[in-house]
Amino acid sequence: MTPPRTRPLPPTAPPPPAATATAPPAGPGRTPGRVLALRALGLGDLLAGVPALRALRRGFPGHEIVLAAPAELTPVVRATGAVDRLLPASAPGRAVPAALDWTGPPPDVAVDLHGNGPPSHRLLQRLRPLRLLAFAHPGTPEIDGPPWYAEEHERDRWCRLLTSYGIDADPTDLLLPRPPGPSPAPGAVVLHPGAGAPARCWPVERYAAVATALRGHGARVVVTGGAAESDLVARLAEQAGLPDTDVFAGGLPFDRLSALVAGARAVVSGDTGIAHLAVAHATPTVTLFGPVPPSRWGPPAHPRHIALWHGPEGDPHGRSPDPALLRITPADVLHAVHRLPTATGGGLAP
Repeated sequence: MTPPRTRPLPPTAPPPPAATATAPPAGPGRTPGRVLALRALGLGDLLAGVPALRALRRGFPGHEIVLAAPAELTPVVRATGAVDRLLPASAPGRAVPAALDWTGPPPDVAVDLHGNGPPSHRLLQRLRPLRLLAFAHPGTPEIDGPPWYAEEHERDRWCRLLTSYGIDADPTDLLLPRPPGPSPAPGAVVLHPGAGAPARCWPVERYAAVATALRGHGARVVVTGGAAESDLVARLAEQAGLPDTDVFAGGLPFDRLSALVAGARAVVSGDTGIAHLAVAHATPTVTLFGPVPPSRWGPPAHPRHIALWHGPEGDPHGRSPDPALLRITPADVLHAVHRLPTATGGGLAP
């Protein structure tokens, strides 16, 4: 069904000073406007964008907030409390979708939370939004947005974009509510050996060495993996001697994965979605970085989060584990896990 026609923002309005990017709230005689945010990326990308999405929710209280993102992220989007509707959109890798299945009048406001260049800008411009909030780029000189800084942290970047348009945004506003269901392995240390690219996958035999050592100290260790990572999970479980009850392969449904992570003693993984999910649930983490430094994708500064990285930077799309990642040893990881705080104030016994 086509959404009701919206009352547009003035198309000839001058660029806003601080706080005029917010449109008038819905009221008597006015149908709600729509704000479309584009972030058609993965789980970690979505969670890094939560502070910006919540800023849009606060900044446009009378509008419907629509997020263009992969359909499989629907339960995660719902958990953020910032989005009214998900518009399914995706493309291979980190590419920009070819088109958006947008119906009805143009968006009152479109927000490019996907990238900084003409492909994502043009995709949104084709919808003829009354306002487009995006970073500046020489290829789209008509967009008078803020500059893009390549070295900026992902959470900070999108909050700065909105702040430059007068929308208050807090990059620390990233926590998700605790899942309603029980954890399938409360108090366990969760190991997740997979990642979106081989360059970010620490060797499975090193994860197995960590698992064996932690179990020797009395910790319960479980392993998780995505739908395409069953072989990886099986190899880790076999090498570490894990029972079937501690193996969660094939990609857990989000509600179970969220409950597992929220109830975990700690999550040990590479730079991938489950690390961001653990941060969102305030679960202690040890995250193994390489080739991308934690200054751009790492957890917030807090004693419960430890990011391991030896550098230098490398190719995040490489076909083999990055040399910087391989510089991290099982001893490094075990030392980090032992340093993590617990409810009683101490880490696992070394």
